[in-house]
Amino acid sequence: MTTTHFINTRIKAGIWHGDLIGAGKDPSALQVTHQGDALAQVDCTHDAIQDVWHVTVPIPSALIADGVQTFLISDQSGTILESFTLIAGAPLAEDLRAEISLMRGELEMLKKAFRQHCADN
Repeated sequence: MTTTHFINTRIKAGIWHGDLIGAGKDPSALQVTHQGDALAQVDCTHDAIQDVWHVTVPIPSALIADGVQTFLISDQSGTILESFTLIAGAPLAEDLRAEISLMRGELEMLKKAFRQHCADN
């Protein structure tokens, strides 16, 4: 039994691309959702030589916003096969600065403990 899964996923020029393996003859029932709402366009083309479906999903510009935007790709049974996430905006920058500050503090603590350990030995 072949499991259905994506490989070679990427986003380029506002379009998500992925290669679907193990989908059989027709993956037309793929659905992409964002916050529970289905996206209108999911395009699938079959490469018979490699037996892979090339799936593209144009990301609507209206869905690109500050914060974290997660898109889910599922099959007809509702099983999530893949997801992709867009992260943007000022709130993210503040989160990253806080995380870096925390990491710097922890690094300083480790450096101090390491120096003390070396001085004791």
